[in-house]
Amino acid sequence: MLLCETGRYLFEHTVRNAEAAVCLDRVLLATDSNEILHAAQEVGVEAVLTSDRHRSGTDRIREAFDGLADSEGFEVICNIQGDEPELSAASIETLVHCFQEPDVEMATLATPLGDAAEIVDPSVVKVVCDRKGFALYFSRAPIPSAKPAPGSGAGASSERLGHLRHIGIYAFRPDALRRFCDLPRGELEERECLEQLRWLEAGFRIRVAEVPGEPVGIDTDLDYRLFVERQTSR
Repeated sequence: MLLCETGRYLFEHTVRNAEAAVCLDRVLLATDSNEILHAAQEVGVEAVLTSDRHRSGTDRIREAFDGLADSEGFEVICNIQGDEPELSAASIETLVHCFQEPDVEMATLATPLGDAAEIVDPSVVKVVCDRKGFALYFSRAPIPSAKPAPGSGAGASSERLGHLRHIGIYAFRPDALRRFCDLPRGELEERECLEQLRWLEAGFRIRVAEVPGEPVGIDTDLDYRLFVERQTSR
């Protein structure tokens, strides 16, 4: 989060993109690191220090939200990971737009996935949805599986199957955020290491909005180097 080879901290890129989304009334950085807190204050980013005992970012968001004096005034809470510096304001707008549907309590994003190597890569999370755009399942496995074409002996093309890569941003109505965090961890969540499965396993629904290709988050040194190259080439 504190890498700064572009002239801005990594988290600062993410915050500034979020601030460009006109649907968001307030952007707050939640961290358990005093060093990140001080860096945020240095660059004029509103930040709050949270517990270092949270098992997930969602729990951290819940603590930060519940600590706001004016929390009752907000309708939707977006959980944007700090290592998503290229998540566009337009995609955030698309996510929040989902809550115009009154039955949506939790929503996330996905983008078309056409690379065969990424489809089988367990670090790339896939999602399949029903016809109304609600998630059926998230997995690190290649879902849906490739059904062999008749007589070809080969798998169907990734383009025809329409694989979707999950983008790790979530939005909740306030009550849903609290219920999510109060739920016990689910068996599917434990097996896939995907916390969103807790909500599905408990019988609730997640609206999935599809957006054009978004760059992946910064998980490795190589990811960051490539991000710096993209920034400096602009």
